Amino acid sequence: MGEKTPPNEKPSSDAMSVVADKAPVTFRRKVLQDLDAKLPKPYVPRALVAADAEHVNGTWGHRHHNMSVLQQHIAFFDQDDNGILYPWETFKGFRDIGFNPVASFIVMLLIHATMSYATLPTWLPSPFFPIYIENIHRAKHGSDTSTYDTEGRFIPANLENIFSKYAHTAPDKLTFKELWHMTNANRNAFDFFGWITSKMEWAGLYILAKDSEGYLTKEAVRRCFDGSLFEYCAKTRKAPAKSG
Repeated sequence: MGEKTPPNEKPSSDAMSVVADKAPVTFRRKVLQDLDAKLPKPYVPRALVAADAEHVNGTWGHRHHNMSVLQQHIAFFDQDDNGILYPWETFKGFRDIGFNPVASFIVMLLIHATMSYATLPTWLPSPFFPIYIENIHRAKHGSDTSTYDTEGRFIPANLENIFSKYAHTAPDKLTFKELWHMTNANRNAFDFFGWITSKMEWAGLYILAKDSEGYLTKEAVRRCFDGSLFEYCAKTRKAPAKSG
């Protein structure tokens, strides 16, 4: 028979170590050991809010409308709030947040061509390539950060891991080089679609939300996950027009 575990055994230093001497990659990509001191149960997927160590209740003022965080991520583009996202709505949404017509059109084509069918409620394809927000979890691709789980919930620990592992220049910001390294590190074997999609998504986010020094901040990334970043960008672009 195997050895019995002593009662009330406390974890040893080895049991809690995040670095293995014979795995150099664990030195380069360190994870936080004390995250639970800042954020309650960071490993528990949040269905409604995108929480992190600085925002334990998610984005202040952002309404979740009882949608999963992944659903919230794309709900901004649903112009008529009917739960179905059509290509022309996606095009307008990208124009509203600041992309030019050509980029908006290309992104629209890619999104609906690759994601529409997976979200349809029937086996029959639709000539309009709609995306059903209720089923958007079905369109989750591989080679990502796993910050969304397979049901569209948000896992705070995985957001924190992005920055603890790859943000070496500043603790809460990513350079484009670090972002590129992160997407390389997350690749699953032979998942060519996931590799390309992940790089396009993060490159698009970098173009949209990088600051004046060329960094992509943790706050911008977190707000992209719950879609509040898109609302902010659209309001910011409309403000000068109104004042003028």
